[in-house]
Amino acid sequence: MTADPERIERLIADRGYDSDRHRLTMMRRGIELICPHRSNRKRPATQDGRSLRRYRRRWTIERTIAWLQNWRRVTTRWDRSLRIYQAFIQIACAMITLARL
Repeated sequence: MTADPERIERLIADRGYDSDRHRLTMMRRGIELICPHRSNRKRPATQDGRSLRRYRRRWTIERTIAWLQNWRRVTTRWDRSLRIYQAFIQIACAMITLARL
């Protein structure tokens, strides 16, 4: 049996999604919910620190999206063609990379 490339295996979220209801819903769908527990959680923790290591790398994605939002043309999609829009995203990524060198 081959894995479906469209199927989500893990969902990394912030503390706002830490509830037993969200975890149960994701478990029923076969998705592992990775989020740190709230400090005022009444029930015991449901996951250990091994899966939370993935959460540490989450900031890289958020930072990249924030940098892309500095480009007005990318943030507000005025282009009708998806090909042109993707080209501007690639140009913005190249400019961000060059600025960081």
